Amino acid sequence: MNDPVDLLAGADPLAAFRRAHAAGQQVALRTSGTTTTPRTVLRTTDSWVDSFDHVARLTGLSAASRVWIPGPLTATMNLFAAVHADWVGATRVAGLTEATHAYLTPAALRRLLAEPAVLAGVRVVVAGDRLDPATLASAHAAGAQVSHYYGAAELSFVAWADGETLRLFPGVEAQARDGELWVRSPYLCAGYLEPDQVAMRDADGWVTVGDRGLVRGSTLEVHGRAGGITTAGATVLVADVERVLRPQARGDVVVTGVAHPDLGEVVVAVVTDAADVAPLKALARTALMPPQRPRRWVHRATLPLTRHGKVDRAALTRDVSTEREDA
Repeated sequence: MNDPVDLLAGADPLAAFRRAHAAGQQVALRTSGTTTTPRTVLRTTDSWVDSFDHVARLTGLSAASRVWIPGPLTATMNLFAAVHADWVGATRVAGLTEATHAYLTPAALRRLLAEPAVLAGVRVVVAGDRLDPATLASAHAAGAQVSHYYGAAELSFVAWADGETLRLFPGVEAQARDGELWVRSPYLCAGYLEPDQVAMRDADGWVTVGDRGLVRGSTLEVHGRAGGITTAGATVLVADVERVLRPQARGDVVVTGVAHPDLGEVVVAVVTDAADVAPLKALARTALMPPQRPRRWVHRATLPLTRHGKVDRAALTRDVSTEREDA
């Protein structure tokens, strides 16, 4: 097979995708590296093209649509959206006021909610991070139609929702093995370009990226990337703590671990609404095991984001690692 096509190496990644598809070449996509070292994912063009009709049906996207994609094409979700819009003949526009459809991260959607009238009548597709119920409700109140999905650069689409409940994307199988999500579908990547990186794939074609969650029939509950914190000899999974705290919070909650001279690490909860601290502390005392309970609670009105609009956990950990409890 010919060398893979780096879609972002040239001036027109959409044309590069079309050429690669016609030639039967794989394409190379760089991951964002928000929690790990960035990697280059290899996939066939069919692994995207085979999902196009399903996405068009779920979003109502057609050649008459006008699509706004404000994020950089270096983010896989944005690159897919642009390739898909090009494939169906939709027009990409420069602003929300012209758009029938918009592809946003949850953080970008929250910023737009400062002027909610601009969202009225727009079909918004959200991905790249967890969409919390409060933001979803606010977007609906603003008159937007909101869909969101769970996936990854390695997995492509896994589950889709037009409300709060994620349902498996057409053609996708999922299972939870000891709380870790494994996926099998026509949309999976072929592997990584870097020889020292190996996709977690079993002999039956199931792949995992380390996310945790539950599968109940055709519905999926995603708890996030595991992210182990070792404190006083116990391993605490970030996803398990966030799964308990987030549903009861008015703002966002991000859990991280910072170094401690005696315990190795301690669990820290960062909240965007200071009023969440007292009730979440009380919840933690009853709903979490002692090692899981945050030792520190920190308030940050805004969370650091990567250039792709995801929470930058590494930057947040650096930010709070030298802070005293301030919430």
